[in-house]
Amino acid sequence: MTSDETVIEVTELRRSYGGGFEAVRGVSFSVARGELFALLGTNGAGKTSTVELLEGLARPSGGQVKLLGRDPCDERAHVRPRIGIMLQEGGFPSELTVTETLRMWAGCTSGARPIGEVLALVSLTQRAEVRVKQLSGGERRRLDLALAVLGRPEVLFLDEPTTGMDAEGRRDTWRLVRELQAAGTTVVLTTHYLEEAEELADRLAIMHGGRIVASGTPEEVTAARPSRIRFRLPEGVAAEQLPLDATVEGRRVEIRTEQLQDSLIRLLLWARDRNLELAGLDARAASLEEAFLEISRSREARPETVGVGAE
Repeated sequence: MTSDETVIEVTELRRSYGGGFEAVRGVSFSVARGELFALLGTNGAGKTSTVELLEGLARPSGGQVKLLGRDPCDERAHVRPRIGIMLQEGGFPSELTVTETLRMWAGCTSGARPIGEVLALVSLTQRAEVRVKQLSGGERRRLDLALAVLGRPEVLFLDEPTTGMDAEGRRDTWRLVRELQAAGTTVVLTTHYLEEAEELADRLAIMHGGRIVASGTPEEVTAARPSRIRFRLPEGVAAEQLPLDATVEGRRVEIRTEQLQDSLIRLLLWARDRNLELAGLDARAASLEEAFLEISRSREARPETVGVGAE
């Protein structure tokens, strides 16, 4: 669920560290109420430095951030009660139980949800009396998430939320994030799991070298990349006989195309007319992972060149 109301407005944002290193170099984007916006990038791309500025944990070196209409650093007292933050590492007291940890945090949170409700939301009810030091890595991430949603935030920041979780825990977290978003919560997500961004994000931005080099919906970002068709070359057929330009390694064939449907029809008609079976046939549009890797490689080769859809 999204609206036309802008909840986060970032304009020419910059962040420098000692020694003159500029981690964020003129980033601009906006996030609407109820939207899930994913910020992606390789290690060192600048996404964590950017998110810390959005959260008000540091002051920009240049540019401006508006969160819920306010400066998140200078007006932190007004902003903090309305946001939830899930850091990469929670740093809980290891001797406290899950319930004790939540109760301690609830004492510092305005309008906190009931402890039992939060435990159920993150599937930790059966671990309520277990000490933090006895939790698995995935369970600790669920506890991190519980603290982030405890105060019913209007804006929720999730930094690598499913790291360490098994497949079931990851899917449960995705379900919860969708439920929160459907109820009107705006979500800013950073993740190394590109499937996660593809599954959840309404829009995303890919950062490299402190800049946004591609942005849009997942479909828009991947649409700029060619689709692929793969199969094994039939016995007795030479690569030169294929109806489309292809890369052939041994018997493995890969065709890159901007027109997946037309190319696939042409290939299948060619095979039918020759009574050939294309073993292992697989045709698909570019995935976000493929688009991300291609963008990252191209930026390494051309670090100062603006990419497709860049802001």
